[in-house]
Amino acid sequence: MTAFDVVVVGSGIVGLGHALAASDRGLSVVVVDRAAALGGASVRNFGHLCFTPQGGLAREFAARSRPVWLRLAADAGLWLRESGTVVVARHDDELAVLRQLAAERGSESVFGSGQPDVMLLSAAEVETRLPLAAGMAVGGALLPWDLQVNPRQAGAGLAAGLAGRGVEFRYRTAVTAVRPGRVTTTRGSVDAGTVIVAVNHDIDQLYPEVALREGIRRCGLDMLRVDAGLRSPLPAPVLTGWSLLRYGAFAELPAAALLGDRLRRQYPALAELDLNQMYTQLPDGSLIVGDTHYRGASVSPFQNENAFEELLRLTAELFGVPRPRVLERWQGVYASGRDDFLIDEPEPGVHLVAATTGIGMTTGLGLAEHVIASVCDSSIPILKGIS
Repeated sequence: MTAFDVVVVGSGIVGLGHALAASDRGLSVVVVDRAAALGGASVRNFGHLCFTPQGGLAREFAARSRPVWLRLAADAGLWLRESGTVVVARHDDELAVLRQLAAERGSESVFGSGQPDVMLLSAAEVETRLPLAAGMAVGGALLPWDLQVNPRQAGAGLAAGLAGRGVEFRYRTAVTAVRPGRVTTTRGSVDAGTVIVAVNHDIDQLYPEVALREGIRRCGLDMLRVDAGLRSPLPAPVLTGWSLLRYGAFAELPAAALLGDRLRRQYPALAELDLNQMYTQLPDGSLIVGDTHYRGASVSPFQNENAFEELLRLTAELFGVPRPRVLERWQGVYASGRDDFLIDEPEPGVHLVAATTGIGMTTGLGLAEHVIASVCDSSIPILKGIS
């Protein structure tokens, strides 16, 4: 039997963030995952670190995540763009939402000094920045503090960097039970001062009563990688009016309610898909396009082709290109709950942690800093030096 200061169950970005925060504090760490490699929600996403659109606790964790991502880009060689985000407003009610957030945030930012959170753009400024079809924008905004990573490289790069620092990884190892001070797996037991359970939507496999109490379900989504044939590269991730209904800082504004009413009335089929029309461009020039959302205790593996057809149609319309050539399609799955986060301690020294609104890449490293800091400042035992 082996012992570590911290055992992390789950090797997604939230789990890796906890391993990083613990390793930064000089603690011994092992990460256990039943999969053979990183392949869940931390890979099947846009790579968009959308810090600015977060509100409340999510904004706090986003602010803590941003400098960690910048450090990882330097230390672990992760591909990262300090690109900001461009929001395209195609209707006056979308522009109204952007104006309200700009007014609310003002000139000071929790992310740094020198730039506000929201910089409003004219239609001409949006069309200068993006290769849109003519007349697509009535205005927009630049969110300068947002970042972009390559989701297919970021998690694997972080895991490799942690392994180089002495963090142990045990893949293809299923956890069958968690108790204070001990994790039982299919490859033996591990003693731990602290256990972090970061298994995203699979929390119901180890703690079904917590998942039921917190209303945590699975959210499935449809995404694509395409060759869109754009006349120029995207300088940053792109959000649209549909995105303004999804992120807390936008969605809670008075103008967002009016926007939602109009979009649902004008485009009922798209509203039924629970659409977030957004785009990021990978280093190879291909676009990640998405996404739709559907929820349940389980999600069907059978994806409706209509969702993909709508995503392709909207992409062609926005950028004024023929139907994009599909390179890949996939289904993402993540935990969906009533709140942005699950942060629970069902037993002493056992912490259940998840981002439960699909913002793990954006907030997960800051969430991990918060949890590990609270552990280190508490009376929970650390097995420092035991092997």
